[in-house]
Amino acid sequence: MKYYATQICENGNIAVDDTILVKDVPATAGSRILEGFKPLFSAQAVVNLEEKGYKISGKTHVGEFGLDLMGEFSYYSEKEKELKGAAAQLVANGSVKAALGVDMNGSTRRAAAISGVDFLKPTYGTVSRYGVISCAASGEQIGVYAANADGIKEIIEVISGHDEKDGTSLKNESYDYTIQNDVSKRKVCIVKELLELADDETKAKVNTFADELRKNGVEVEEISVDFFGIANTAWQILMTAETCNNVSRYDGVKYGYRAKEYRNIDELYVNTRTQGFNFLTKAVILYGSDVLSKNRYKDCFDKSLRVRRVVAESFEKLMENYDAVLTPVCSKASYEKYDIASAFGKVFDESVFTAVANLIGTPALVSGGVQLLGKHFGESTLLSLAACVERGGK
Repeated sequence: MKYYATQICENGNIAVDDTILVKDVPATAGSRILEGFKPLFSAQAVVNLEEKGYKISGKTHVGEFGLDLMGEFSYYSEKEKELKGAAAQLVANGSVKAALGVDMNGSTRRAAAISGVDFLKPTYGTVSRYGVISCAASGEQIGVYAANADGIKEIIEVISGHDEKDGTSLKNESYDYTIQNDVSKRKVCIVKELLELADDETKAKVNTFADELRKNGVEVEEISVDFFGIANTAWQILMTAETCNNVSRYDGVKYGYRAKEYRNIDELYVNTRTQGFNFLTKAVILYGSDVLSKNRYKDCFDKSLRVRRVVAESFEKLMENYDAVLTPVCSKASYEKYDIASAFGKVFDESVFTAVANLIGTPALVSGGVQLLGKHFGESTLLSLAACVERGGK
């Protein structure tokens, strides 16, 4: 499997996915529509890493705009029978110390779980989004792949902090990413409704992780809540609407792919976008256009914004009694190649496990093939819980 869309440095130790800009290096977000585009600047997260002496090894393949399950529908990569995330695999096989990926709809977390590495999607606004090829700005966030919680801590401390160039960046200059917190007497819940959606192998991973937590004094109990499915529906509506708006800039006029045959400006737009986007992106654009339309805006988009607040309040209330939520990351322990015509539905179904963190901006950590969800700025708790399991309680 070819992991790099563009390799930059053979002895580089950090990979970044192809939705994150690196100066003068092609950036395509896995789409033909951005063919030939080279940015004039690097993402702030990349700048932070380079200033600390890290070297970027290259840009990894991503599915077109990060809309698929885990990178399977990149225009530039080979189609594999068994699906793997490129950045996650580079970390898993030890080719790089860590990698950066943009988590918009859970693809990075699914990739980490399948490849057996850690991934942290931090609290929204703690890592600058400046230099990200944006689709769903209200929920996408740069996160970190690493072999373990210690590796996550090392990199997230470098890339986090306020950036005045990013209007969504929070004012804090630094955040707490401690992984030595005492986890005994912590409380973790398992969501019954999500666990029931997973296959037996995935359920076993959740239960094994829970048992390891219990050995270290963590109280783990199964509960029933009803807002994860609602959160997924709301996020898919908001995500498609925002994506529809953001990708409208790709028209073949100023940069990227341009259709070779057209007779007027309308044909230039239509032919370029028809040839430049894949089926899944077109489906997202059409759905996003629909929920933003005059007849559907109030019932779909506006209501989803209201649901976002309700879910945020429900999650906050839940976290008054627990320190973290333990869930599957995906319904299966592995994915096999499938037809792109069914991608929209597949991604919707799988996103029930991941959407809440994107919708309300809370942190999510993948470790040991499972997911820990926490309250805003609760990364240190999640990292400490994962580190305790990874170190065998040491």
